[in-house]
Order: sequence, then structure tokens, then C-alpha cells
Amino acid sequence: MTADTPQVLIDGLQYCNWSRAIFEQMRQGGLAAVHATVGYHEGFRETVRHLVDWRTRFRDNEDLILLGRDGADIERARVTNRTAIFLGLQNPMPIEDDLGLVEMLFDLGIRFMQLTYNNQSLLGCGWMEKEDSGVTRMGREAIAEMNRLGMIIDLSHAGERTALEAIALSQKPVVISHANPRWLCGSNRNVSRTVMQALREKQGLLGLSLYPLHLANGSQTTLRQFGEMASAAAEIMGAEHLGVGSDLCQDQPDSVVRWMREGRWTRQANGAASFPPQPSWFVSNLDFPGLSEGLFSVGFSKAETSLVLGGAWHRFLVDSLPSA
Repeated sequence: MTADTPQVLIDGLQYCNWSRAIFEQMRQGGLAAVHATVGYHEGFRETVRHLVDWRTRFRDNEDLILLGRDGADIERARVTNRTAIFLGLQNPMPIEDDLGLVEMLFDLGIRFMQLTYNNQSLLGCGWMEKEDSGVTRMGREAIAEMNRLGMIIDLSHAGERTALEAIALSQKPVVISHANPRWLCGSNRNVSRTVMQALREKQGLLGLSLYPLHLANGSQTTLRQFGEMASAAAEIMGAEHLGVGSDLCQDQPDSVVRWMREGRWTRQANGAASFPPQPSWFVSNLDFPGLSEGLFSVGFSKAETSLVLGGAWHRFLVDSLPSA
């Protein structure tokens, strides 16, 4: 790493086809921590099966990764030349209709949970529904329980009303781990100025996504354009509340796309059935330090770049997660 490379690099969201090669790239890229998606539409039992698989990965790759439970684990990973993996859910399906399962999953290592994916859930409304009914009665209970435990609320796929209500209801800061300013890319999957302003006012954090469908020019987006997008987001969030949640899906087979979108709730295929090519400047964790070039190119200072590429996430995780 160069003298201009931030010392704490953190990616706020990945869903890769996990392998030792990917964990080695995390180390070569200098990642101190990564928030890794455990599941989408799985119920509780299936999710526990995924967590068993993760325990096997931690055991088999203990020289490269460790399970992140609190902010102190980031420093523990750094001093032992490893990457802390914080586990999260992109859908509340694993808690089924049982509020008590939130604590069970927290005890098993889950540290993030989205209130919705693309659809209406028992907790709130996803961005793809025609009408956004906001946070549900169970959603209010889940928010309070997540606050009590220290599980981080993620609103990345929430509808506008649901996101604003959840931000207001939560007694602790929340995150949108992987999304971009909507006015720079027309997809409603991205977030509005109104949501970003509410997030900032409650000391939350926005992770910028590098998934092509969230970028203005898709796979052809340049590194400088990434920097310009970050600059626009920083005008609202400030660098101290801005990070990266790349949404990297490295080595995932195209068959996974349909599971992510459709799960088991429909028999209809919706949209393209393959992953779009990543921008050439971000195809693996090896490329993470190079994001600094895009930020420097549009005038971010070294201190601001350090915040966006990990410092803001580091502070948020230390402040949000209870000590083990």
C-alpha cells in the first residue's frame, strides 16, 4: 500500500461465492473488515445452516479471517494480519414471525439485518412494491429489539416511506449499507436526498455501491465518475458518515441472480438472469485501495478519503456494536 492509502479499509457489503482465494485477496487488498451477506429468502433453519458453513470457513481459514462481533474485533484482525467478517442478512425472512429469533441470530453472530429486501416483509416495505405502507407493527417491535441488542438496522432495499419511518423510529443510528444518490442513477433502488438527509441528521451511514445496476453508466462507469458520485453524496452526508458497501458478488454463478430476486415467492422470472460485468477498476478486493484515486481526483483530502474507505465504517461499528 502507498503512503496515500488509508490504514483502515472496510467494505460495508459483499455477497461473494466465498473461497480461500477471496479471503487471500481481502488480505492482499488490505481489508480490515467486510460485512458479508449470509442470506436472502432463507428461513431460520436454512440460515443456521449457512452460519454452520461460516464457522467452517472461519476454522479452515483462521489465518486469514475471523468472526467480527464488536468493534474491537477490527483491531484484533489488524494486529494479526486478518480480516474481520461481520455477518448480516439482506432480508428479515430468517426471523420468520418470531421476534425472539432476532436475539437467537444475534447470539449466533448476525450483526446486520435489513428490514426488507425488494418486497413487502413482515417488518416493512421494499422499494419494488407499488405502494409503500411503511414500517409495520412487527417492524416497530423488531426495531426496538435490534436497538436493545445492538444489531445494526440496514435500510438498503427499503421503500422511501419505510426508510424514513425506520430512521425516525430507531433510537440508534442506522445504515444504508449499499446504495447511491438516486438523482445520479434513475433506479428507485438508490436513495433520495430526503432519505440521505434524514439518515445524516440521525448520525447514520451510507455505503456507496459499486454494483453496476446502481451506477449511472453501469459497467462503463469510470473511476473518476465514482469519485464524482462520492462527492455528491458527501455534500449531504459529510465524509464522516460516508463509506463503501461495494455489493461485490465475485465468483457467484448467474443462477444466484434469480434466487436473490425471486426466492420461492414467485414462478415468474423478473429481469435479467445474469450478473452485469463489474467496472474494470473494481473486480475484486485487490482493487479496493485503488478507490482512493477516484476520490483524490475530485478533490477529496487524504483525511476525507480515509473516512470514506473505512474510517467512517470503523467508527460506526465501534459505536454501534456492544462489547463482547
